[in-house]
Amino acid sequence: MYPIVALAEAAGAKVETIRYYERIGLLPEPGRTRSNYRSYSEVHLGRLSFIRRARDLGFTLDQSRELPELAESRNSDCGIVDAIGQDHLRDVERKIADLKALRRELCDLIGQCQKGAIAECRIIGALSPR
Repeated sequence: MYPIVALAEAAGAKVETIRYYERIGLLPEPGRTRSNYRSYSEVHLGRLSFIRRARDLGFTLDQSRELPELAESRNSDCGIVDAIGQDHLRDVERKIADLKALRRELCDLIGQCQKGAIAECRIIGALSPR
């Protein structure tokens, strides 16, 4: 059994994150000690570690809720998991494309810098309402 601080340390999470995950139903409520402190099990540690890894890979909170539940159905078809992974990959690729476009725009603006007065600054001009 783990107190919340030990669970956080073991999973590489913050105490506030654990409490938040409990509130939104990502983690099941833990048992309580006689003095009413939270008491977590290996099941909590496993689920929290799974969720942390999913979040590290950029899966949404909803996906991070669904994936551990699917993982418990060990003999089920993994098509649903593959679909979630494909959806997430499309989102990642879209974000990469957006970041590349942003990079090009910033490079263009910075490249136009003439080291003059702020009034002539291309970055300020691009940010200012027209």
